[in-house]
Amino acid sequence: MNCEWTRENIVLYVYGELADDAVHSLEQHAQHCDACRQELESALEFKNGMADALPVVEISPNLLAASRMKLQESLDHAAQARGLGRLAFDLAGWMHQLKLAPALTVALLMIGFAGGSLTTWRIASRTQPQMADSAAKFDADIVGIDSIEPSNTNRLAIGYKTQQRQTFEGPADDPAAQQLLLLGSSSSNPDVQMKAIELLGKKAQDLDVREALINSLRFDNIPVVRLECLRALRGYVKEVRVRDAVVEALVHDSNPGVRGEAIRLLDQVQSDTSVREVLLVLARKDKDPYIRAEAKRVLANSPTMY
Repeated sequence: MNCEWTRENIVLYVYGELADDAVHSLEQHAQHCDACRQELESALEFKNGMADALPVVEISPNLLAASRMKLQESLDHAAQARGLGRLAFDLAGWMHQLKLAPALTVALLMIGFAGGSLTTWRIASRTQPQMADSAAKFDADIVGIDSIEPSNTNRLAIGYKTQQRQTFEGPADDPAAQQLLLLGSSSSNPDVQMKAIELLGKKAQDLDVREALINSLRFDNIPVVRLECLRALRGYVKEVRVRDAVVEALVHDSNPGVRGEAIRLLDQVQSDTSVREVLLVLARKDKDPYIRAEAKRVLANSPTMY
């Protein structure tokens, strides 16, 4: 932590857009650095003065949660596009260099073809039985998951349908098992769906699994499924996408149990500015007395911001 980083992030801190761990670091630095503390106090004074002169219209929790989710999705798409752009640029430059050396190009292509053929033959000779076995399991499009049976030995039996019903049996950490569980999380069979989400919750450290849980939390029609998704995401509330999905569930969900679980999860991020704004509105205006009381409780336990 240094003064330059602190001064660059003061504006983000003042407007509540700094991550929780960075907020703590900035506050600790400002307590021991007179120059940074004075600059922080000036920024806060300026913000408060502007707020008094031009009061800000209160944003509804619905709009806040929805806007944050859309912003995060846009940023994800932009990052992927930039990565593909850099790859295309580098590939074009490499090809341009090869055009300048025709003999070298031919030599490299011949070496690459020979090496690739040899490597492919060696890999195929070692893995042919496993690849054939995997192909046999997924030789047709899967149209549905109709049963999931976990065992005490960390293995699964997952029944799935292609043109005919088939069954996968193998370790729970097999990639094929995770693929089938992800499909099962959106099954029309509630029992299958619940088992899939319960098992996926143990693998929530995987980004694809968290995305599937977030989608089920946001869009599934069965309250008990949404509740199970919240429990599976409990350890990841400090991540922006998970936090925003939990806030959205708190504000939008029609089920009191889901809303109650969501507000309990937000205890972990009670000092986050966007969460506090939502809780302040709910504490004053929510129609559910329990939600109002819980919002007041979380706010009362929240540490005073610097």
